Amino acid sequence: MSDTRRVQIVDAFTTEPTTGNPAGVVPEAAGLATDQMQAVASELGASETAFVLPSDEVDRRLRYFTPETEVDLCGHATVAAFASLYERSVVAADTYAVETNVGVLDVEITEDGTVWLTQSEPEIRPADVSLSAVADALGLDVAALSEVGADLPVSRASTGFPFLVVPVSYFEQLSAVEPDLAAVEQLCTETETQGLYAFTFDTLDGDATLHGRAFAPLAGIDEDPVTGTASGAVGAYLRHHGALDAPDPLVFEQGHFRDRPGRVLVDTRAGAWAGASDEGADDEAGERTDGEPADGSTETADAGATGAAPRVGGRAVTTVDGELTLPEHEDDDIIEA
Repeated sequence: MSDTRRVQIVDAFTTEPTTGNPAGVVPEAAGLATDQMQAVASELGASETAFVLPSDEVDRRLRYFTPETEVDLCGHATVAAFASLYERSVVAADTYAVETNVGVLDVEITEDGTVWLTQSEPEIRPADVSLSAVADALGLDVAALSEVGADLPVSRASTGFPFLVVPVSYFEQLSAVEPDLAAVEQLCTETETQGLYAFTFDTLDGDATLHGRAFAPLAGIDEDPVTGTASGAVGAYLRHHGALDAPDPLVFEQGHFRDRPGRVLVDTRAGAWAGASDEGADDEAGERTDGEPADGSTETADAGATGAAPRVGGRAVTTVDGELTLPEHEDDDIIEA
C-alpha cells in the first residue's frame, strides 16, 4: 500500500488567503528520505517547503526544500510550519528550540498566533559594487539610489541568509524597478549574497516602516512575495546605521507587485549594534559605496558588524490541506529523520 502524508500550502505573513508568501508544509515528515522530501517539494511547487521532523537534541527539526534543492533556512516557511502546528493544537503558545542547517534557532508563538523566529547574529558590511552597476541591474537611474545612499550605503547584510541591501529614494522609483535578472545574479555572485532586497521608506500603509522588493535569481526566484530572512537582515542594517527612530516592532510591507501583499514584523530590541553610525558613505554616481563607522575605525568595513540577533514575526493562514502519495525512496537503506 502506498504511503501518504499530510501536506499543506500555508500563506505566511498574512491573515488573508492567497496573499503573503505561500509555503509548503509537511507537518509529519518523520521517516522521509531526502529524495522523497525533494519530490514532495517539487510536486507542491511552492518556493520552499518545510518538513517538520523530530529532533534528538531540541523540540523540533526543520528541513527546507525548493522545487530543485535543499536550502539551509527559510523564514516564511518556518512561520508557516509553526502557524500550522499551532492552528491544529499540536503546539501551544510558547518558545521552541528548532534545529536547522544553520544551527538551533528559537521560535516563539504568541496567543494570537503570531510566530516569531529569532535569526542569527547579523553581519553587515558595505558592498564593493558601484551605484551605477546596481542601478543598471534594477533598471533605474543612479539618482534613485544616490540621494538616500549618502546616508545608507549599499551593503551586504545577513542574519543567516545574506542579501544585497539597496535603499531607493521613493516608492515611485521602487515601483518602476524592472530587474535585469542576469545582472542581479552577477551582483549577488560578486558580493556573496543570495538575493537583492531593494526598499524605500515611502510606504503604502501609514504604520509601515518601509516597502521592500526581493529578487533571488540564484535561488530560482525572480521576485519573492514576502521575505522573512531579508527583513531581519534589513532591520539589523537600519539599526546599525542609526537610520530609524521608530520603536520595535518595525513593519515591513512587501508583495504588492506580485499581487500577494504581506507584512513582516521585525524586532531588533535585543541589543545595540556594534559600530552603529548615523552617517554613511558620501557616494557619487558610479563610485564605490564603501563606508566607514562614525568613529573613523575600519572594523565595520573589514570584518562586518555583529550585534544581537533580530527576530521576525508574522501570522499565517492555511489555504490547502490534503494528502499526497509518496514516491518510493531510491535506497531502502537510506532513510533520514
